[in-house]
Amino acid sequence: MEIKKVICIQCHNACRLAASVDGHRLVSVDPDTEFPGAKTSNPISSGCPRRRAMVEYFYHPARLNYPMKRIGKRGENRWQIISWDEAFTEIGAQLRKIVDQYGPEAIATTSGTGRTHDEIRERFFNILESPNHIGAGEICYGPMCVMGYTLFGWRVFPVVRSNTRCIVLWGGGGPRYWDAFWRSAKRAKRDHGAKIIVIDPRKTNSVNHADLWLQIRPGTDCALALGMIHHMIEENLYDKAFVEKWCYGFDQLKAWVKNYPIDRVAEITWVPGLKIREAAEWYATLTPGVTNHGMGLEHQANSIQALHAHYILSAITGNIDIPGGDIFPSPYPNLIHEQEIAAHDRLSTQQIEKTLGIDRFRLMSRQGYDAIQSHVLKVWGRDANNRSSYECFAHAPTVYRAILSGKPYPVRGMITLSSNPMVTQANTKLVYEALKSLDLYVVVDFFMTPSAQLADYVLPSTTYLERPWLWTYSGMMGSERAMPRKIEGEYDRRDDYDIWRGLALQVGQEKEWPWGTLEEVYDYRLKPIGLTFQAFMRQGGFLSIPKEYKRYEKVGFGTPTGKIEMYSKTLEKLGYHPLPEFKEPPESPYSRPDLAKEYPLILITGGRIQPYYHSEQRQVQSLRKMAPEPIVQIHPNTAKQFGIEEGDWVWIESPRGRMQQKYKPFLGIDERVIHVQHGWWFPEEDGAEPSLHGVWKSNCNVLTDDDPDICNEVSGGWPLRAFLCKINKAEKPSS
Repeated sequence: MEIKKVICIQCHNACRLAASVDGHRLVSVDPDTEFPGAKTSNPISSGCPRRRAMVEYFYHPARLNYPMKRIGKRGENRWQIISWDEAFTEIGAQLRKIVDQYGPEAIATTSGTGRTHDEIRERFFNILESPNHIGAGEICYGPMCVMGYTLFGWRVFPVVRSNTRCIVLWGGGGPRYWDAFWRSAKRAKRDHGAKIIVIDPRKTNSVNHADLWLQIRPGTDCALALGMIHHMIEENLYDKAFVEKWCYGFDQLKAWVKNYPIDRVAEITWVPGLKIREAAEWYATLTPGVTNHGMGLEHQANSIQALHAHYILSAITGNIDIPGGDIFPSPYPNLIHEQEIAAHDRLSTQQIEKTLGIDRFRLMSRQGYDAIQSHVLKVWGRDANNRSSYECFAHAPTVYRAILSGKPYPVRGMITLSSNPMVTQANTKLVYEALKSLDLYVVVDFFMTPSAQLADYVLPSTTYLERPWLWTYSGMMGSERAMPRKIEGEYDRRDDYDIWRGLALQVGQEKEWPWGTLEEVYDYRLKPIGLTFQAFMRQGGFLSIPKEYKRYEKVGFGTPTGKIEMYSKTLEKLGYHPLPEFKEPPESPYSRPDLAKEYPLILITGGRIQPYYHSEQRQVQSLRKMAPEPIVQIHPNTAKQFGIEEGDWVWIESPRGRMQQKYKPFLGIDERVIHVQHGWWFPEEDGAEPSLHGVWKSNCNVLTDDDPDICNEVSGGWPLRAFLCKINKAEKPSS
């Protein structure tokens, strides 16, 4: 029996695990008791249902094992197994044909939640000279990182310590979202008396541990943050010395937030003024404090402005890069970082200007990335390349519209790797029409999905057990290949790196891919510190560096002014308002009272569902038993008005369409708001059209909208919350 050290990437906790392997047989996947960070990670992984189900997942009979080529009409679920050589040759020929006819920008790619090697994806597309990478990172994690770099010159990370006195969970951040943070928060409250403030429209599990709950109206977070800032300034609760020395634009901010007095903010947000004042006073005076945000901020039309105001709260209280506060994660020095592999310099200015959506949405485009990076480099040097691949995109809704209209130019090919846009992208009907109309659609995944059913080629990918990984977010951690990617007669899967390299060799990029395997890429990245990947894993696969607090006192902040930019010079340069401004959600009872007559309820989506991660794992029976059906949360008083009883199936309808979920009474939600689960499809149902594995039945994105005119005007992020809807009892589940 061999023990292989691996990093689980079935969520973002990135727990180190120990895989027990007997020959080529996976026996178990257990917490790694030898890992230096076991005290933090093992309590999480020990109880994790996804870890417990990993052997079942790995050997699931529906796993994709070999490359497949469509032989029927698109959506007929008729496939032929082909070899990898055939797959690369045929896909390569079609890619070359599209490039020759329309240019490289006519090929796009969709990504998921950052649990693959997206620096490799970026390398392929930058060298190809296509700027059209789209994905979930545009509305998940990416906005947080980008605004951190915009305002502070680095990403901000809340770390609860024993001296932390105030913990703010804003729109998420509790159990099932970020378990390590949540456990630390509960311990700080229990052992050291820290206060916990939860800001959420729903009474989630974290509210049960909170000292103060602000039940906010969905989509009004920016107004709440600005009201708290106003109160701190009016009452002289802010850290004057820190603000005067290290913050830029305080005078402009002070004048600006006079537009957000507590009484007005209370009316906007539905949060009583007394609670707003109390939250502001606690966070300002109980220092050090941390403020963690969840998807509730990033999934709204006012997202960038809400994040801007949220970060100003950290700055104005001096809770930046201090023990017990919000810190700057330190990259391991002298590595070759991910963004050096991504080959950004190979994408020409001419092609950057062809990025779809860059004319309107610049912050999270290459134009915004470069504007930020020029200042980050001055402070962080080479380590400035320790940025994620989720800060530089084309605009997804604009790409799907270009596929359908050919404007401003045609997009005829798409490669989907680590995502499932038929379930996870807003406006499912439009996505469906776009995918159906492509000349070439390639999907790389572990299982067949509704998106894969519309593909021309489906390629099987390795899981985290079958591939290596080098995690360098903060410090460095490694994951070795526990299982072979190929067993003769059973399966033949490939790493994502192998797939991008295999396609690269077909489109004339031979000289740009000198590394034969992903391990060789990691050897190259580790060479400056005198290690190979194997040597790194032999010595434990973990390297940390001492945390240096208040680094800014030596080098300043990586921004245009060298300070924290409450008034953002970068946003101003890109043509946007330099201060955060609240805007009413584009489809609310206040912005669309006409529509609210027919659709009287506010819809929110996306609360986390244990044991699933987004649209994954629903085919694993032990996990499906834990959450067999999609659930809509409705206040009992509201349900009674519509004749809906517990256990009934409910039609939820918006101006875009309708779908069904099962009603569960929930007292912890405002009577004017409902919440539907996301990520739902039914792997057990027919994969052929019209079913596509039941994608139309309970998929919340049938209801959402991605019209560019309602997207965030700075980033292009599309809202997944704060829409209008109506509900009706369904006689029986749709089929």
